[in-house]
Amino acid sequence: MRILVVGAGAVGGYFGGRLLQAKRDVTFLVRERRSAQLRQSGLSIRSPTGDFDLPSPPTVQAGTLRQSFDLILLACKANDLDAAIESFTPAVGAHTAILPLLNGMRHLDALDAKFDRATILGGQCVISATLGPEGTILHLNEIHRLAFGERDGAPSVRANAILAEFSSARFDATLSDSILQEMWEKWVFIATAAGITCLMRATIGDIIAANGPDLASTLLDECADIARSAGFAPREASLHRSRLMFTTAGSALTASMLRDIERGSPTEAEQILGDLLRRQVSQSTRTSLLHVAHAHVKAYEGRRARELAEQSARKQRVPT
Repeated sequence: MRILVVGAGAVGGYFGGRLLQAKRDVTFLVRERRSAQLRQSGLSIRSPTGDFDLPSPPTVQAGTLRQSFDLILLACKANDLDAAIESFTPAVGAHTAILPLLNGMRHLDALDAKFDRATILGGQCVISATLGPEGTILHLNEIHRLAFGERDGAPSVRANAILAEFSSARFDATLSDSILQEMWEKWVFIATAAGITCLMRATIGDIIAANGPDLASTLLDECADIARSAGFAPREASLHRSRLMFTTAGSALTASMLRDIERGSPTEAEQILGDLLRRQVSQSTRTSLLHVAHAHVKAYEGRRARELAEQSARKQRVPT
């Protein structure tokens, strides 16, 4: 099976790297900067489950992409989705399966608008990973789960073939018959985590210590209600796990979105918070905690864009 991994960042680089380690036929679709970095330093994974180094992994850039692939593993950032779709379109053939690993549901709408809906699988991953300063992929704990499946839950030959490709790689792969349900449950969790930790600029433990133990639970209920109205009510076990994580004193839990803010980076606010808010059917949207959290992060995005524009203008005024 020929696999194209779109993006060689923390997520794409990790799962694509593990597949290469398992001797699978994997090529990374990357931009020139990342391509040059991989040529110079190779692909490196540092992980509690085992390190992996590969000099000069197979890469391709959009301008030279000509042949179709059997599987496209889409692991880009939500902000890069439109550009990524255009870049990998030449690799989509009559029998290509596209497996996105983005959060939320907005990306499925974009992919369905571009390709035959039957081409698109459902998928999600659970992994804590980041890129080091030299492009090394740093896997921060032992969790590295990837779940996928047909969106209608039906068994299929192609899904089982993909599972066979994944099964010998050094990550936990699951073929799900309820992948959309799982994606919605993850969305409810990460929207709650992102919303409350960004709004409070604090860990769950710090929020609880500040006499705010009910804030995360209130937001969790609000997000769960949106999922319920969409026909994907979170299962009780999922809600119980989430509520426990959001009410544990001393917890160091934060969302990656908060870390993006602290680094001064762009966020996935629209994919995770904004799109969920748009699906809210309640008439009290303007007073919802989700609305406040979304507005908070969007205000950060606006300020960041203004400051970058001002920096650019100052550089242009400096005489050379």
